[in-house]
Amino acid sequence: MSQEGLEKYGYTQELRRSLGFKDLLVYGLIFMVPIAPFGIFGSVFQGSGGMIALAYAIGMLAMLFTAGSYAQMSKAFPIAGSVYTYAGRGIGRPVGFLAGWMILLDYVLVPSLLYLIAGVAMNSLVPAIPVWGWLVAFVLLNTAVNYLGIEMTAKVNRFMLVAQLVILAIFLVIGVVALAQGKGRGFSFDPIFNNATFSWPLVFGAVSIAVLSFLGFDGISTLAEENRDSAKAIGRSMVAALLTTGVLFIVQTWVAALLVPDPDALIANGDAGGTAFYDAARVAGGGWLAVLTAAATAVSWGFANSLVAQAATSRLLFAMARDRQLPRFLAKVHPTRRIPVNATLVVAVVSLALGLYMQSREDGITLLSSLVNFGAMTAFLVLHVSVVVHYVIRSRSRNWWKHLIAPAIGFAILAYVVINAKVAAQTTGFVWLGIGVVVLAGLLLTGRRPELAGISEEEK
Repeated sequence: MSQEGLEKYGYTQELRRSLGFKDLLVYGLIFMVPIAPFGIFGSVFQGSGGMIALAYAIGMLAMLFTAGSYAQMSKAFPIAGSVYTYAGRGIGRPVGFLAGWMILLDYVLVPSLLYLIAGVAMNSLVPAIPVWGWLVAFVLLNTAVNYLGIEMTAKVNRFMLVAQLVILAIFLVIGVVALAQGKGRGFSFDPIFNNATFSWPLVFGAVSIAVLSFLGFDGISTLAEENRDSAKAIGRSMVAALLTTGVLFIVQTWVAALLVPDPDALIANGDAGGTAFYDAARVAGGGWLAVLTAAATAVSWGFANSLVAQAATSRLLFAMARDRQLPRFLAKVHPTRRIPVNATLVVAVVSLALGLYMQSREDGITLLSSLVNFGAMTAFLVLHVSVVVHYVIRSRSRNWWKHLIAPAIGFAILAYVVINAKVAAQTTGFVWLGIGVVVLAGLLLTGRRPELAGISEEEK
């Protein structure tokens, strides 16, 4: 989009437009992590009654509808800020503020979650270095790469993506060969459907955990002002990233589920140590494959995924601060590197502080996961409503599938996922929403109504 196009929304071009479709696709793939199920395999397996591939298939379907809504809104408003921008301009500024507040629960907390999971995994491989030591190392490394500019982040992304795909290919080949040799339970459709344990609430409860692996495709929308192609590239890259990772998630969890040493015990007792996938890898190829997959999880979550998570979060903070809905200093752009420098550094500090605090709690990973998922799901619900309001109600669109039916289906699926989520996630999520309502009320009462550049008084 041209600079003049951005000025139509009341902004000037400050970030560097250097990313093409392939860069956006790689960014989304890295953010979602092609081997993401490695780290939460046991939790989803238990929650789904062993039908883990089905949980991921439903999760992919739900996210595809959400990606469709993102694609529509990114064409209407090709601006950084993700669902905050789309809800604010598609429905109203107060709604946009609350949507941004809820997505902050996802964006601001997810780097801490990734660092914590990676730190725990690396500590299990190298016990001499404590979890907090790995946390500090990962934060410093990622902050340095992001500070060097979005082009450097894109280059690192490509390398890390290839490495993850190679490791995944190794696991799949060895896993399939092991099943053919009679190891594990042999070939079965049980990971997709098992009539003995199936129920919709059961599966959708697992989907609420599995969607953690899909979160990140929406981060592509935060790079709208660094996209050098047409606005449609944002939506196309989201859908392409989702389809690619969705297929990989289904295949790898299917194979791993058939290699689980004691599936009944895993369903009954859970996976407190987070080693279920690595135990399955050990059945397939021995200890070396278990170590390889564990190390890959640590590096992918702690470096590759958290690298792009930090970049996406800084762009969201930049967009909200530019509209004076967060402290103005977060909107500062580096004069030569053209990145939101203060927002990048703030994300690093917050991620480190939260990571260090949560690693001292026994429920740290569980609590962070719950908050991240709830924040994302509720923000996605608002996104679907934004499509209907902007296109059908305001613009009088008669493209019923894209602007009404598809968003309604996506909303219904996500609403059911939220309803079947864990009570702890619902409680903490609504507390965060309540705080956001109080903050918004304070802004309104003090005459500091949320502003969006380029919107006239008549549109307020």
